Amino acid sequence: MKTVLKSLSRCSGFIPILLILMVPSQVLGADGEYSLVIQDHRFQPEELKIPAGKKIKLIIENRDATPEEFERHALNREKVIPGKSSASIFVGPLKPGRYPFVGEFNEKTAKGVINVE
Repeated sequence: MKTVLKSLSRCSGFIPILLILMVPSQVLGADGEYSLVIQDHRFQPEELKIPAGKKIKLIIENRDATPEEFERHALNREKVIPGKSSASIFVGPLKPGRYPFVGEFNEKTAKGVINVE
């Protein structure tokens, strides 16, 4: 095993590939899919960057035992996500800007923003 790792480490492209594989799975999904996690009544990540002018699928996984309501007043989107479950919401296409969202059942802690670039 050590011999294989030594051989791979000599390859100039190995380190960037390894770093890409280490990116948190809650951010990246299939092309056009983005993910948020609700845990301890907080959204992770708190800021999600998406491309302008593209429709995306937002997958929200609620790891808490209690339900949470994902709400974005600016775009008239809300969805109750039961505890220990996931839901999908289609968003966009959006113009560049910042679009705040909250977890309505825990607004003091469950806050975030979609940053459209």
